[in-house]
Parts: sequence; structure tokens; C-alpha cells
Amino acid sequence: MTRARAQARSLSALLEVQGAEVIEVPTIRIAPLHDYTKVDQAIARLAEYQWIAFTSQNAVIAFLDRLTARGRSAALLGGLRVAAIGPATAGALEACGIRPQLAPQRFVAEALVEAFAGQPREALRGARVLLPRARDARTTLPEGLRALGAAVDVVPVYRVEADRQQDPLTVQRLLRETIDAVTFTSPSTVRNFLELLGQDVARALGRSLVACIGPVTAATARECGVAVGLVAETYTIPGLVEALLGRLGPRGLHRRSIGAET
Repeated sequence: MTRARAQARSLSALLEVQGAEVIEVPTIRIAPLHDYTKVDQAIARLAEYQWIAFTSQNAVIAFLDRLTARGRSAALLGGLRVAAIGPATAGALEACGIRPQLAPQRFVAEALVEAFAGQPREALRGARVLLPRARDARTTLPEGLRALGAAVDVVPVYRVEADRQQDPLTVQRLLRETIDAVTFTSPSTVRNFLELLGQDVARALGRSLVACIGPVTAATARECGVAVGLVAETYTIPGLVEALLGRLGPRGLHRRSIGAET
């Protein structure tokens, strides 16, 4: 499991209930910002925005945590239209009493741009959109919204960084044992997996089934020289598990697998 330690159990549990043995090798961690000035300025100007768009559960949690730290509540979002990428992000908002008006099921930025493009033109042209998200995230969403006529403020609310606390015994295990499947659910996990664990592990896993949660992650894996064997049709954790079941079957998941997500 190369997903962040704090989020590991959701994917592990789904794999384990199908009989898989999950080896945990976290390669990323969700970290706070060093400076929240830009976030605080955006919170102070929330009334100026017509839309706020969230691209991950982590963005929802980090932004709402900062609202709380500033003595505000999620009720402040009541005057904005809210957009969310994917069902998990929408679910995180709904758990806080916020119902998104726009929530495409595909968990990619391109899907949210398409959803915005399907709105009446007057709803977006000239509208101010707040985009709280990870630092150093892809530019696809803000560029796509600007092309549709929106004024977009990109505000980082958390960092994704490499988790360098690797267990040497676990790394040695990856070198000597057969791993049947390796799953990736974000570009950052692919890059960090290869950087942190090195070429010896990458070569040892060369005969494993590499399964990616969606096309963006798969494209990064291929750019890094990794042969992708499976891309989930539904870009969610349950969708990835379903894809593995379809390929390996319940008997196949009784063997060893590694999971990954941002």
C-alpha cells in the first residue's frame, strides 16, 4: 500500500475483504502549508466568488480545517455554487452539509471542465472561481475554466510530499517475493514509488500487473517507463478494486498486491 499512511485503510480494507494480502509501503504524505496567507485572504473574500471547486477529499478537509482555524464555518459556502471532482470529493462535502451543484463522476480535471462547459455560458463568463487544491497540481482545470471565460484564483491548501520513512525490511521483502499486482492512483505516487524504492525494486516488480485508477495516472506511469497492464473504467478506489477483480478474479486477489493513491 503506497498510499499516504493516514488514508491507507480505505483501499487496504477493500482489497483485504477480497482475500488480498496488502503490503504497506507509503510513498507520499499529505502535509500542511508553511504559509497560509493566500488561503486566509481568499477566505476573507469568499463573498466575492460565485463558484468554489474542489478536486479532492484532501482539498475539502484542508480548506474546511482552515475555515475553522479562522473562526469561520462551512456555512460561509452557502452563498457560493460548489463543484467537486468525483463521488468521493462530493461525499466529503456532503458529510459537512455542503451539497455540490456540479459533480462529474469521472475523477479527472477534464471531466469538471466539460461539466462547466455544459453550464449556461452566462453562468461562468466573468464569474470568479476559487480553486483550493494541492500545491503543484496540474494546470488543466484552471486553464480550462479560464478558456471558458472564468476568473480563477488557484489557492494551495496543502502539500503532497514524499514519505521517506521506508521500512528496510519491507523493501527487502519486495525484492525477494513475488508481487502479483501493483496499483497506482496518482501521478505523485508513481514518481515517488520509483524515486524512493529505486530501480532494483522497479525491476523486481516488472512482472507484476500494474493497475492504474485512471488515464492521467497511467500516462505518468508510461512516461516513467512502467508498463501499465490495467486502467480502471471508473476512476475511484472501488472502481480500481472492481477492475482488479475482473482481471484477477477472487482467487487471484488471494495473492499479494500493493496499493497506491494521492
